[in-house]
Amino acid sequence: MKKQVTLRAIEPEDLDLLYRIENDMSLWRIGSGNVPYSRFALHEYVERCTNDIYVDKQMRLMIVNEEQVTVGIIDLMDFSPQHRRAEVGIVLMEQYRRQGYGMAALEALIQYAHGVVHLHQLYSIIGVSNQASFALFQKMGFTSQICLKDWLLSEENYEDAHLMQYFF
Repeated sequence: MKKQVTLRAIEPEDLDLLYRIENDMSLWRIGSGNVPYSRFALHEYVERCTNDIYVDKQMRLMIVNEEQVTVGIIDLMDFSPQHRRAEVGIVLMEQYRRQGYGMAALEALIQYAHGVVHLHQLYSIIGVSNQASFALFQKMGFTSQICLKDWLLSEENYEDAHLMQYFF
């Protein structure tokens, strides 16, 4: 059965979830961040965030399931209005992974990026060891023809990454 999700703007009530995700060291190896964030810094981010992609150059959306439980976060980052492209990042809470929420959220984000923001391209950088994310993005129509050598550093080891792209 296909999962249904809603993507919504970040709210002050999301601070605890945001704090857990941003400070989860196991996620640092697959993303571009590698520093902990204080509650204060995240509170300031939530307070200042306009959720206007043209102002912030990014958009963070909460993924909410059918039971109105927030199951993760999906982002448009590094937005380039000139080139009409943005990077996609997604994190699901561990207990909601491999249940179809990622696919539903990515599908909704693709529709938004095309229908509302009028992007030409979405892309994501995914470490070669992140098989689940690679499979999700591939299933949703992203293609990878470029391997970025030694792109991600985790502890003392470099990992190659796929540059995955989706064109409208």
